[in-house]
Amino acid sequence: MLITRSSVATQKGPADWFTGDVYIDAVAVVAAPWRTAAANVHFTPGARTAWHTHPIGQTIFVTEGVGLCQREGGQIEEIRPGDRVFFEPGENHWHGAAPDRFMAHVAMQEADETGSAVAWGRHVSDEEYDAAAAS
Repeated sequence: MLITRSSVATQKGPADWFTGDVYIDAVAVVAAPWRTAAANVHFTPGARTAWHTHPIGQTIFVTEGVGLCQREGGQIEEIRPGDRVFFEPGENHWHGAAPDRFMAHVAMQEADETGSAVAWGRHVSDEEYDAAAAS
């Protein structure tokens, strides 16, 4: 058994990856030989990821609040505490908070053989998000 005391400060989500205020706490960090990482991600109302993919897929587990998620070409879905969402390997998607609610989830993904766990794309436009919020 190994207990690692929390020593990593909460990080502000980079503007290249997110729209709005997002805060990230590391849960599991990729360290050889393991390739799995996890983070507790807190989204303020209206905050969201950019479009992105994961080479081996991603699972998010909603822990609080109300959120939205969408795969490219699919319906916008509302997500709530206890919901688990699995995004297939290479599936372009985004997720974030509802316009008037905070949302937090644990994000779990595995790095590929090159060490990459995510490929970031363009930001979700306000028009795309507003359409999501209206549905």
